[in-house]
Amino acid sequence: MLKKTLILFTLLLAFSACDKSASPENTTEINLPPISEKNTITFVTLNSPNTYYVNSDKQFAGLEYDLALLFTEYLGENTHAKFIVVDSIEKAIASIINKQADIAASDLTVTDERKQLIDFSESYQDVQEQVVYNKEINDKPPKNAKDLVNVHLTVPAATSFVERLEKLKKTEPGLTWEERKETHSEQLLEQVANGYIDYTIADSHLISVLRNYHPNLDVAFSLGAPEKIAWGFSKNNNPELLAKANEFFTKIKKDGTLRNVIDRYHGNAKRLKAVDIKSYLEKTRTLLPKYKRLFQQAQEITGLDWRLLAAISYQESHWDTFNTSPTNVRGLMMLTESTADKMGVTDRLDPKQSIPAGAKYISQLIETIPDRVPEPDRIYMALAAYNIGYAHVEDARVLAQRLNMNPDSWADVKKTLVMLNDPRYYVSAKFGYCSGGAPVIFVESIRSYHNILTRFEPSYNVPEDSFKIAKAKIIVAAN
Repeated sequence: MLKKTLILFTLLLAFSACDKSASPENTTEINLPPISEKNTITFVTLNSPNTYYVNSDKQFAGLEYDLALLFTEYLGENTHAKFIVVDSIEKAIASIINKQADIAASDLTVTDERKQLIDFSESYQDVQEQVVYNKEINDKPPKNAKDLVNVHLTVPAATSFVERLEKLKKTEPGLTWEERKETHSEQLLEQVANGYIDYTIADSHLISVLRNYHPNLDVAFSLGAPEKIAWGFSKNNNPELLAKANEFFTKIKKDGTLRNVIDRYHGNAKRLKAVDIKSYLEKTRTLLPKYKRLFQQAQEITGLDWRLLAAISYQESHWDTFNTSPTNVRGLMMLTESTADKMGVTDRLDPKQSIPAGAKYISQLIETIPDRVPEPDRIYMALAAYNIGYAHVEDARVLAQRLNMNPDSWADVKKTLVMLNDPRYYVSAKFGYCSGGAPVIFVESIRSYHNILTRFEPSYNVPEDSFKIAKAKIIVAAN
């Protein structure tokens, strides 16, 4: 029976691969110098927050995208990456079986059924399958697999979720579900959030991201044990390439690169609570429009994304221009008296003064962080310095180096920042004790608020002349 199922599945995939969206003609190529085809690695992927997308700077991004570039760099010899973007896991696997792509970098879960069809690399991430529902509509979610009987459950076709349900059906024969072709989990999660479908199953890392945009999503329960994510390869097609991929993952696990890449996309995903997100989304509609133009003007001055500046301001003051802390930091950007004096601010409660001043101060902090620190880690460290002071951030970087961690990686520095409230570490730090958990929460919350804004608010294209003039003013002021 299993053999028949596998043959049928393979034929289905081969048929799906005939769709032109899975064809090599529908590829997006990285803007690198043209080289010979023999040095090109073709990756098939999905357009989703976990894999491959165009970010707010109109640049390609995504966990799988970054890993693909790192892998081609690891291979050397001018190796070039090319991407086929498809709309379902089904088509991604089909592209591998039909040898239209070399590697499926598609957030693929490793399952016994898929092992019969394709080979897998070493895994690089653990995930948990979870049942998701809309908590604003449903106040009695299922608690276990038995409760899924007689509910409307929708999942993407030919996925690990279907395989899981097929196994559950053996003990729960009344279990039924709808399989959607040419769709993936992000689309179904959004449909649950919008009330179009009742339940779906998705992986925990994607759910964490989507809940930042849709706070009405909630997890009913987890299904089974955690599973592994890995790259997919055509069976016995290129064993050398698979061996190189395994070497690559072993290396980046050992040197911390993998941890840093995963943190870049998922490190802040669980920071905000649903009530925080709901309040934030409401204030983006009611308060943000009052200050939006001021944040855009601050972008003209500094080059920093106005949505990042707005996210910083929200974390600081919740866009309450009269906000004052017990330590007398005040205004939309919560400036101290000394910072305000340094930036020439006469009234910290005046948004027209505080927003550009705060933006310029953050810009100066970014310039303070060593050039060798890559983006966005450099910005994250500057934000931590905005909260706790640059001296303590530098102490955390020194401690990271002493502990054989990466002082240029935010994923590592945020760990050592927290350690600076422990006497085992702060007694030897140049600037001593600090409450290092506060700047970590500060930065991770801003990252989440910024991600939400970039999803719902368009970027602002600064006129080139205005940026040059503003930059010149900063240089003159600094001198």
